[in-house]
Amino acid sequence: MIAFLRGTILERASDSVIVDVNGVGYRARVPMSTLEQLGDSGAPIALRIHTHVREDDISLFGFATTDELALFEMLLGVSGIGPKVALGILSSAAANEIRGAIASGNLEILSGIKGIGKKTAQRLVLELKGKIELGEESAELSPLDGEVAATLINLGYSAAEAQRAARAAAGKTLEDKLRGALQYLGG
Repeated sequence: MIAFLRGTILERASDSVIVDVNGVGYRARVPMSTLEQLGDSGAPIALRIHTHVREDDISLFGFATTDELALFEMLLGVSGIGPKVALGILSSAAANEIRGAIASGNLEILSGIKGIGKKTAQRLVLELKGKIELGEESAELSPLDGEVAATLINLGYSAAEAQRAARAAAGKTLEDKLRGALQYLGG
């Protein structure tokens, strides 16, 4: 089983990278957070790898950090979540933000992720809530911030953007915080 790759970037795509390891190219699908950290072709690269084996396919999924890999593998343990959906979840927000949404049971944020419906969001919370350990950066959203984030998601913002804006906005009422969050997102 392949668990780690170190080499140079041969090619980049919108959801994957080909890593040249001593003349052998390995294609690894990666979340957006990892893709954003990578350099251009020829740049050095090191990825933690999850090897997914099916009877007709062997796929590699690469991550910049062990934290992302651990969350990916935890998501795979939830019934109905395959590697493509788990990768989509990790591409939608930072690992700590996803952990925070699961730990707090925030179904609005989870169901706002592309490919995740209300029932899958409920299953994520039910199966993972007790297993999730929150990092230092991942403070749960207050109820007011959760409402602001849910409203922003309904307006088309990603879960990560919505949570950051809700935390950054000042205000004591929903309207004030929402106005502040929209200003934060606007510039």
